[in-house]
Amino acid sequence: MNFEYFVSKRLSAKSDHKSSVSAPIIKIATVAIALGVIVMLIAFGTGLGLQNKIRDKIAAFNGHVVIQGFSSNESKENLNPIKKNQDFYPDFESIPSVSHIQATATKWGVIRTETDFDGVALKGVDSLYQWNFLKEFLIEGRLPHFEQRASNEILISDYLAKRLKFELGDKVIMYFMRKNTENKLPRPLGLEIVGIYSSGFQDFDKTFVIGDIRQVQRLNQWSENEIGQFEVFTDDFNKIESFSQEIYQNIGSFLNSESIINLYPAIFDWLNLFDFNIIIILWIMILVAGINMITALLVLILERRQMIGVFKALGASNWTIRKIFLYNTLFLILKGLFYGNIIGLSILFLQKYFEIIPLDPSSYYVTSVPIEINLTYILAVNIGTVILCMLMLVVPSLIISKITPVKALKFD
Repeated sequence: MNFEYFVSKRLSAKSDHKSSVSAPIIKIATVAIALGVIVMLIAFGTGLGLQNKIRDKIAAFNGHVVIQGFSSNESKENLNPIKKNQDFYPDFESIPSVSHIQATATKWGVIRTETDFDGVALKGVDSLYQWNFLKEFLIEGRLPHFEQRASNEILISDYLAKRLKFELGDKVIMYFMRKNTENKLPRPLGLEIVGIYSSGFQDFDKTFVIGDIRQVQRLNQWSENEIGQFEVFTDDFNKIESFSQEIYQNIGSFLNSESIINLYPAIFDWLNLFDFNIIIILWIMILVAGINMITALLVLILERRQMIGVFKALGASNWTIRKIFLYNTLFLILKGLFYGNIIGLSILFLQKYFEIIPLDPSSYYVTSVPIEINLTYILAVNIGTVILCMLMLVVPSLIISKITPVKALKFD
C-alpha cells in the first residue's frame, strides 16, 4: 500500500508539471467535478427550498389537512357549519402525529373605500390559532388580541393595504350579505387594522383578512359551538396522504378530511416537477464529470506507458497498477469536490441570508429564491459523485492489462 501511495503521489506531482501533456486535461477534469458539485448543490438547495417555502405558505392559511362537512361548495366560504365540540378537539389523542389542531371559519365580504372596493374573505380564528407562520409574514404592527368579547382587530395583507390605500391603525368597513334574504341591504362590520402581513403568495394575500372567529359566527348567526372547519398540522409532511387518511378514519362519518395536496393540486404538481428537474441535473452533471475523469485517466495511462511497462517487468500485477491510477484520479475527484463545496455552499449561504436573487411572486409565490441547506443532500452529492465516478473509471482502467512490458518499453 505504501508503494502504491508513493507512486500515485509522484504521478500526481508529475501530472501537474507544466510540460506534462495531461496537465491541462487533468485541470479541466478537476474543474468539471467542481462545477458539477456547484450545480448539484444549487439545484438541491433551491429546489427543496422552493418546495418547502411554498408548502409552508399554503399550510399557514389552511393547515396540512382540512376537516369540514361534506359539501359541493368550491368557494373558500364555510356555508355549512360543523360542531366545535368533537372528541378530537382540542387534543387529537388518537393520532400521535398530529402536532396541532385549530378551529376556523371564513366568510366572504366586500371592503369599500371612497375610491375603490375589493372582495375579500374574513378568516375567523380563535385563541388556539397557531400564529407561528403568520408571525413570520408580519411586516408591520402586531398580531390581533382576542379577549373575552368579540374583537374587531384584524390582520390585512400588504397587497390589500396598498391597493385600497390603508395604513396601520385605519378603520375598515366590510359589508356582508345577510342570511335573511328579505333584508337585501348588506350588513356592515367595523374593523381595525392592527397588523400588516406579506406572505409573498398573492393568491392568499389578496384573499384573506384575519380576524376573530366570533365575528364570523355572529354574521352567520351561528352558536359558539359552530365553526367552519378544523385545520390540522403534522410534523412529517412526507406522509401527509396517509396522515389525511388516518384522520378521515378517526373523525366519524359526517365529516370529511382533505390534504392541501388535494385542495391545491396544480401547485403541488408544479412543485413535483422540481424533483424531476433535480434528478435530470444530477445525472447530467455526474455524467459530464465522469466523462472528463475517464478522459484524464486514459491520457494518464497512455502518457505513462513506459512506467507501466517497467512496473510489469518488475512483477507488479495489473490490479496493483490499476489501483495506482485509480488512487490518482480519486485524489483529483476529492480536489474538485473540495473546491466545488466551498463555492457551492458559499453561494447558497449568500442567497439564504442576503437574498441576492429576487423572484416575481406572481409567478413563483416567493419574493426571492428560497434556500434549504441540510447535511443529507450535501453528503449525498459528495458521496454519490465519488462512488459513481470511481465506478465509471474501473472499466477504462482495464486498458492497463492490454499493455505489455516489451511494447511499452519500446514506446517513445
